[in-house]
Amino acid sequence: MSGKLILLATPIGNLGDMSPRAVESLKSADFIAAEDTRVTLKLLNHFEIKKPLVSYFEHNKRQKGEYIIGRVLAGETCILVSDAGLPAISDPGEDLVSLCHIKNINVTMIPGPCACVSALSVSGLPSGRFTFEGFLSVNKKSRNDHLASIKLEPRTMIFYEAPHKLLQTLKDLYEAFGNRKISVIRELTKIHEEVFLTTLKSAIDKYESEPIKGEFVLVIEGHKAEQTGNNKVTLTEAVKMATPLLESGLSISETARQIAKDTGLRKGDIYKELLKL
Repeated sequence: MSGKLILLATPIGNLGDMSPRAVESLKSADFIAAEDTRVTLKLLNHFEIKKPLVSYFEHNKRQKGEYIIGRVLAGETCILVSDAGLPAISDPGEDLVSLCHIKNINVTMIPGPCACVSALSVSGLPSGRFTFEGFLSVNKKSRNDHLASIKLEPRTMIFYEAPHKLLQTLKDLYEAFGNRKISVIRELTKIHEEVFLTTLKSAIDKYESEPIKGEFVLVIEGHKAEQTGNNKVTLTEAVKMATPLLESGLSISETARQIAKDTGLRKGDIYKELLKL
């Protein structure tokens, strides 16, 4: 009989947020797969837990994923953790979960801290509908394509960002979206936690003149119809917005339908232009 994979949320800054159930689950697991074993070892030491650790991160996920799967199929229980928060959300744990489903391995989870939803709740921006966009690519083309594809996204958007890339990301967001409202959330649950509700332009001014430290979650208001004013989206711009959707595998017809819905342009006109690509 095979074992199971348990996704376990760990604190995003304050160890007091670790639940009793999470601690007991770590104690009862056969082994733990960790994004960074050094980070997880500190957590285990704090709660006086001794368990075998397996390194599982972006650059070894294929090799170690098969190794972990083999042990679970042999009957062991593996707990997967990231450095902070809920694993498999914008991290390589997503691949391991997918592989488990392919192998018919039971996947369950121990809920807990999640920076994405926590940041949204304190952002001061609409939370009824939102979209998680994760980290923007460092590749300029991929980055620009990503931003172009969500330029007219009406829902509140959530991004993660590292301190050394924050200022450039704010500038790219400003160029893509204009001067929208943004809540810059820094060091969630930690001593120097900060929630700064402002505009993209003001955020750029702030971080151009002061040191940037800590991990950031950026919560940005969605597109509103009046934000386009007289600057109606052109057919050329619509085709550019369609590119990342096509590259993701979406059909030309479905892509044209989606972009028509977002821009108000005719689906048929967009479809004809996409056929020329």
